[in-house]
Amino acid sequence: MPAAPRAPLSVLSLTMILRSLATTIVSSSPVLLPPSLRIMAALANSHNPVLNPDRNPLLRFFLKKTFYAQFCAGENAAEVHRTIAGLKNIGFTGVILCYAKEVVLTSDQAKSLGEPAKETEEALNNEILPWAEGTLETVRLVQPGDYVALKFTGAGSLALAQLKARLPATPTLHKSIDDICQLAQQRGVRLLFDAEQDMLQDGIDDWTIEFARKYNSGVNDPVIYGTYQAYKKACPEVLSNHLALAQKDKFSLGVKLVRGAYLGSDPRHLFHDTKEDTDKCYDTLAASVLSRKWSSSVKGEGEYPPSSLMIASHNTESVRRARAICDAGAAKSDVSFAQLQGMADEVSCELVEAGQTARKEKGNLAPTLPAYKYLVWGTTGECMKYLLRRAQENKDAVQRTRDSRDAMWTELVRRCKSVVGMA
Repeated sequence: MPAAPRAPLSVLSLTMILRSLATTIVSSSPVLLPPSLRIMAALANSHNPVLNPDRNPLLRFFLKKTFYAQFCAGENAAEVHRTIAGLKNIGFTGVILCYAKEVVLTSDQAKSLGEPAKETEEALNNEILPWAEGTLETVRLVQPGDYVALKFTGAGSLALAQLKARLPATPTLHKSIDDICQLAQQRGVRLLFDAEQDMLQDGIDDWTIEFARKYNSGVNDPVIYGTYQAYKKACPEVLSNHLALAQKDKFSLGVKLVRGAYLGSDPRHLFHDTKEDTDKCYDTLAASVLSRKWSSSVKGEGEYPPSSLMIASHNTESVRRARAICDAGAAKSDVSFAQLQGMADEVSCELVEAGQTARKEKGNLAPTLPAYKYLVWGTTGECMKYLLRRAQENKDAVQRTRDSRDAMWTELVRRCKSVVGMA
């Protein structure tokens, strides 16, 4: 008689369960979340040293033990390695690691952003080179097969101005990006060029394609992945255009497919009118890349170019749809699955459990379900803007947050019953 299937969340430690439950209770509460968001926004954007976690030890201690521990990897190499090892011991294939340094502009800041300018010693020493070294260190922190996410806004004002004007990277920034790509290629690490605010996205897409042409040429396993936001109405057209470029210039296209995380800061008319429209767009794009078939949304002619897909989604239905394509043997592109550290663990752990069960039953014939967790590293202060976006994202996805809360509560009840012999 086969053993009963293991509860997916059983792989998580009790500390992780309790911390996730507390976080999702706050995030799903209409009473607790608004003041929490206001506090987070003040901490992320204030220049007051009292509100800076890197300068206020008491504030740093509280955040480090709560929100930071929930979503982030660590402040130094030892902490990061310990976090990554813990995730891989649970059963995750690997991680997506990102250096937390970034800039998120308000609409007024975007309007006042200066014209593209020449590199200055101040910009080099205070912005570009520290970002480059932090990102190179991120590539060194992970193992072959892992991913590193790049946020170009972390490179400072020059990068922002160039991206907004849709111009090439300045010479030192271009060399820095190229050095990062070279190191990643040498170490067997993949790079995800993250999507950011809409006013910068066309520039980011241009830079992504430029480096994909160089580092993804003639290979089936791309080094460079672009990020495609399915909540944008223009996403199918952008993806179709990039596939056409990959087909024409003979390079493989790395596709990280997300729903999007800038609903609170970008113009509303850019997005689909309903969640259902976003879900349909996401699933249609994923199916096209995964099966390498043109569709009414992803338009093209001739042979589909080599492509690899990352399903970066917290939506259980989208993940299961992609898994069904894999289970049916219809997947022609390499696929991996990713969720943010500290969020949607019920989705992540279901992937881990399904992959382990399939390997036990079918051995090497089982479809692979590589599961990754996305997490950032850096000082507590550097991570505050990232933590604020996670809180805002939970606000915009209340039902999903409630689902996570309920899943954690159910797992906690199951463990309590097990202790007293009732499970």
